[in-house]
Amino acid sequence: MHIDADTLRHLPQGLQTLIENANPPPPASTEPGAGVGRRTFLKVATASGFALGAFPAGALAQAAAQPADGLKPTQQPAAFVRIDRDGTVTVTVNRLDMGQGVQTGLPMALAEELDADWAKVRSVHGNANPAYVDPVMGLHLTGGSTAIKNSYTQYRELGARTRAMLVAAAAQQWGVGADALRTEAGQVVGPGGRKLGYGELAEAAMKLPVPQTVALKDPRQFRLIGHATGRLDARAKSSGGQSYGIDTRLPGMLTAVAARPPVFGGKVQSVDDSAAKAIRGVRAVLRVPIDRGGEAVVVVADGYWPAKQGRDALKVAWDTSAVGKVDTAAQLAQYRELARKPGALKYDADVSGLAAAPRKISAEYLFPYLAHTPMEPLNCTVRLTGEGAAARAELWLGSQAPGLDTMAAARVLGLPPQNIAIHVQMAGGGFGRRAIPTSDYVVEACGIAKAARAAGIDAPVRMVWSREDDVKGGYYRPMHLHRAEIGFDDQGKVLAWDHVIVGQSITKGSPFERFMIKNGVDATAVEGMKEPYPLPMRLSVHHPEDNVPVLWWRSVGSTHTAYVMETLIDEIARATKQDPVEYRLRLIGDKHPRHKAVLQLAVEKSGYGKRQLPAGRAWGVAVHESFSSVVAYVVEASVTDGVPKLHAVTAGVHCNLAVNPRSVQAQVEGGALMGLGMCLPGAAITLKDGVVEQGNFNDYTVARLTDMPAIAVHIVPSAEAPTGMGEPGVPPLAPAFANAVARLTGKVPRELPFKLA
Repeated sequence: MHIDADTLRHLPQGLQTLIENANPPPPASTEPGAGVGRRTFLKVATASGFALGAFPAGALAQAAAQPADGLKPTQQPAAFVRIDRDGTVTVTVNRLDMGQGVQTGLPMALAEELDADWAKVRSVHGNANPAYVDPVMGLHLTGGSTAIKNSYTQYRELGARTRAMLVAAAAQQWGVGADALRTEAGQVVGPGGRKLGYGELAEAAMKLPVPQTVALKDPRQFRLIGHATGRLDARAKSSGGQSYGIDTRLPGMLTAVAARPPVFGGKVQSVDDSAAKAIRGVRAVLRVPIDRGGEAVVVVADGYWPAKQGRDALKVAWDTSAVGKVDTAAQLAQYRELARKPGALKYDADVSGLAAAPRKISAEYLFPYLAHTPMEPLNCTVRLTGEGAAARAELWLGSQAPGLDTMAAARVLGLPPQNIAIHVQMAGGGFGRRAIPTSDYVVEACGIAKAARAAGIDAPVRMVWSREDDVKGGYYRPMHLHRAEIGFDDQGKVLAWDHVIVGQSITKGSPFERFMIKNGVDATAVEGMKEPYPLPMRLSVHHPEDNVPVLWWRSVGSTHTAYVMETLIDEIARATKQDPVEYRLRLIGDKHPRHKAVLQLAVEKSGYGKRQLPAGRAWGVAVHESFSSVVAYVVEASVTDGVPKLHAVTAGVHCNLAVNPRSVQAQVEGGALMGLGMCLPGAAITLKDGVVEQGNFNDYTVARLTDMPAIAVHIVPSAEAPTGMGEPGVPPLAPAFANAVARLTGKVPRELPFKLA
């Protein structure tokens, strides 16, 4: 997912409206950080220790607050740091961890400045409390590779503030000046080698004022940041002990499975549920409104298996007469017609030189709809309690946007937002699908819980999507068609570049529309075009409206723009008999040093130009910036009997300071695999008469272990503030692979997934 922070800053009114819509008041509960105000430092004594934040529901007492004038909730340790009596430090993370490692990265930043004993550091998720908004964007969001980028300084300052309070407490106890003390490994060290553990000081420290300003370490002093560090959740995940949203178990909990219309927005015409109700364990069959004005038939049962059996036994007649029925073949014809004429302008360069250019490329590119298919399908557990003014709701889910989801739940349940508590769970992948402006699956789960209660069922209800529900359930990466007309000379100088993109807008109709769509162009559709190359480009866009729900998909617009740009640049280099690396470096020049550095690093480490490849193999190169980070790939590939095969990948990465190089490596490896998956036969969502034709991994391809080549990741050293790495590893892989294929076959794959026949 991508939200441009500069856009947010330059459009404060739009952002203000978005925040008002997206961020609920604090819940009326004892959730972590509940009630932390702008000028309040909350102090809680627990049975085991003293919390400088992140308190459990079992807190025993709440003391008076000390003022912290000038500090926002996002700046106060109260909601973020808890220190137990034994010195264990628990850090609350303001983002969802869905595999990207943020529950290790941000605690590393905080622990660095705290001088904590890393062996005693733990982490937990935050919730929809105002303290846990993104400090740059001002809303609850995990997306756009912003977690480390936007909260790096925030968490360092939180650690430094906490450390200063602990030092001040030790200074008072020993009767010495704070400047005579130092900290190391979770202890304050005083004159003569005296030591006090953080757990011994926490009670006294929390009675002290929170410092408004703190001095941060020089990067040369780092002992955690910048060092490859094992993830805090590694043991739980590798042993099967990690709990995810889908693992939620509550006393008396029931499970719901929904039969949804085959065409998006369809309604129930009639239903025969007699066979479903006869299945042992089925408690109820409900009709519930769902996303896009549609309606579902839901089976509520004692567990997933009876619920699924009940759904399979339903006989539902659907009414789809009032909704559009997209057909991929007809849609492609429409897109091609639109691409022949200019759309809304993004860039308006003079392209009159096309006609007289000595060399030309005319190209059409096609990219299909793509499903997110996270390992953990969508799920949400809802517990409703109380009546009238005492009514409350609790939700358990892996949410990328708990503020938006809280507001959506409030609308469905008819409750004030402060009466709703979201328990953010670890998520088994997301790639954007758990950050939906419509909160579709949260709305669905709340509608089911509400209907179940109206039917006399007083129990928590866990709604679970099957893999088939996930593949057919919508919110895909949009289908896109690109049409490019390029004129260049014999030296590869581009004289004119006329480009048209056709594809649905992912932000139209969402809270993000007002600051993401300018002059009719959705910024997410064109990100990654043109830069870093100085090109005279006219770029225009058409955004047709189709009855297919679309959304950001890992690395968003760069999933198609990087492919088009990097294969066309490579094609110009081949046409003018230039080395593709040297050609890129010449175009990049000195204006984009990070692009230059990653490309040169990947080339050097791969042995490109120095090492002879085995017969039948070729090099492929691509470089691309997304989400403020730059990744270059140099790959080795072959084509046997028309089937491309990727053999090796060397990555150069520039994300400024790599907080945890091990996580950066993992993100690039995962991104490369996802980028490779876009190339494989069957990696496409298609529709016929409005119905999605794919249903599971047997007919919707994702990259598997057997597809994975050897990947070497190399990071450009930097001390600059970190940029994001959740998504930048995806875009350059497919074009690098395609460029190798083009060198072997003489034909550029213009369509994803690859179709070489």
